[in-house]
Amino acid sequence: MSLRQYEYALAVAEEGSVTAAAELLRVAQPSVSQQIRGLERELGVTLFARTPTGLVPTLVGRAFLREAEVAVSAARRARATARAGADELVGELVVAVQMGFGTRQLPGALGALRRRFPLLEVTVFEEPSHAELERLCRRGLLNLALMAACERSPADAHHLGDEEFVVVLGAGHRLLAADRVELRELAGEPWVRFDRDSALDGVLLNLLRDHDLTPNTVARVSQTATAVRWAAQGLGVTLVPASAVPHGHEHLARPVLPVVSHPVIAVVRHGAGPAETALLELLRKETWAESESDFFSPVS
Repeated sequence: MSLRQYEYALAVAEEGSVTAAAELLRVAQPSVSQQIRGLERELGVTLFARTPTGLVPTLVGRAFLREAEVAVSAARRARATARAGADELVGELVVAVQMGFGTRQLPGALGALRRRFPLLEVTVFEEPSHAELERLCRRGLLNLALMAACERSPADAHHLGDEEFVVVLGAGHRLLAADRVELRELAGEPWVRFDRDSALDGVLLNLLRDHDLTPNTVARVSQTATAVRWAAQGLGVTLVPASAVPHGHEHLARPVLPVVSHPVIAVVRHGAGPAETALLELLRKETWAESESDFFSPVS
């Protein structure tokens, strides 16, 4: 078995067909078919089943692909580390962020990283589920993750600061006159919430339950910016990390009482290489706790 075969199998699983996988990999279709058949012969199993909608991994295929993904990811990191020099850093860096965290800080750090190492490829995605972030970290599929909590050792987990949560109100809302909004004053308010398995929705539910409040849900969304914009239009109120409030909507955001905040932890992979180390140092230089007067502007 070879890493090329692993990469071909992962591409077929992602695209659902040999033709699409070949286009993704920029190779000839027969080459992909040949590699997959050879891999199945060597393993003595069927990795993909043909269905009306395309090729779908079998049960044993899914198990194999999970391990193949780990192997391919490790090989890419090894190549990047081997080719890293004093003034050059190449390869791929995969970063995952718990949705809503580091919305203002991460782009600045990544921009500085790319300017310093223009040949470095960076892939970033937001993950709403904290449990999924933990799983990806344990599997070694991420170079660096930003999250509120983790089970890793202190050597892998670095506390960057804290994210305070704010409630976003509609224009003209009665509570905009306050510097902070007490939770009990939100009783009966309609809420713009997040997907049920997201960490952000978990924060809201735990907060309201702790204060014997029941959310009146009017909408569910998948992105923090959408939640803020819908709240701004008066659909309902929403709760998001302060840094996730888009520019132009800061005047509608208020901290809550009691204060709601979560730590921001950067989790790096075991045996972090120069790319992860460089990004971690850049993240440490970002501002992770803005003063209330800098961010919020109560209306008079």
